[in-house]
Amino acid sequence: MNILHVTPSFYPATFWGGPIFSTKAICDGIAATPGFDLRVLTTDAAGPAVADRVRRVPLAYRVDYAHRVAGHSIAPGLLARLPAAMLWADVVHLTGTYSFPTVPVLALARAMGKPLVWSPRGALQATQDWPDAPRIRVKHLFERVAQALRPTDTVLHVTAGVEAAQSVARLRGIQTAVIPNCVTIPPVAPRRYRPDGALRLMYLGRLHPKKGIDLLIAALPAQATLDIYGTGTAADEAVLRKAAEHNPRIRFHGDVQGHAKAQAFARADLFVLPSHSENFAITVAEALAHRVPVLTTTGTPWQRLDLMGAGACIDVARDDLATAIAQLAKGDLAAMGARGRDWMIRDFSSDAMVASFKDLYRALAAGEGMMVQA
Repeated sequence: MNILHVTPSFYPATFWGGPIFSTKAICDGIAATPGFDLRVLTTDAAGPAVADRVRRVPLAYRVDYAHRVAGHSIAPGLLARLPAAMLWADVVHLTGTYSFPTVPVLALARAMGKPLVWSPRGALQATQDWPDAPRIRVKHLFERVAQALRPTDTVLHVTAGVEAAQSVARLRGIQTAVIPNCVTIPPVAPRRYRPDGALRLMYLGRLHPKKGIDLLIAALPAQATLDIYGTGTAADEAVLRKAAEHNPRIRFHGDVQGHAKAQAFARADLFVLPSHSENFAITVAEALAHRVPVLTTTGTPWQRLDLMGAGACIDVARDDLATAIAQLAKGDLAAMGARGRDWMIRDFSSDAMVASFKDLYRALAAGEGMMVQA
């Protein structure tokens, strides 16, 4: 079976955070499966500036990086290669929502009669859940065009039930498949929590207003430190640095990957993600896999943190973030971390995610429908 994955950016374009890694994990797993042939069509965008270009790395499958000339993903070469690539495919998988490839892929899939998996990566959910999102009117128009052009046999891939409900509110009647992202389970050495007595808080991810990092900076307890890992636009980073400039206990580290990321988790007692909206939040899963308890919000799909005894999930519109941090700090952080890691091992393996995508692709190729989650 031939699978074409079209996405506005692809690994190693890690500027855009978790979705880049989860998309690569899908492609890695499918490409390694006998009976599947995978190609990726993307751009060479590595960041917001046109000059930011990926440094290509060897991969076990074909990836065509079209030259980005403007915006986030405007690449005429991608359009030039798209018809032939789609003719080759049995199933097309589109990642991204308000981006350059979306409308052409939807329109061509409909014209060619190709079944389509569409991964919006939380963008539809964010628009539904965040009424003050930038360019909201343009996004609504974009959605109406996409709804009119998409093939009948389109399945929206979402990572949690809440994303399904909020996405279907944007695209009425569309079929959905809930397939959670996976997380790599790293080896974890013995560690000490609060070795110097001070609580070490950590944030990792994109520096963006929807992430609520400003709330975390304002809520930082006395005698606690906050390490912020990640990058964003120059304007967004400047706002956060301005808010933290008089607090020496807040440190910005920029992007971290690989061993440096593992070391960042090893130095943290509690991971905090006070986001207003997330479709999955892979960094939560990564923290738990590294045995770091998590405090996040009901804007993410991690409401089971309390039930699993691995942290807490609060409503930032109603609950006080500083109080929630203090309450968790009084608990047994080591036990919470151990329970979180066991949870990730049990329920979020890459094998389970890839198996679900194989079933989805096969069902679409055979003309079988999916359940609509609404």
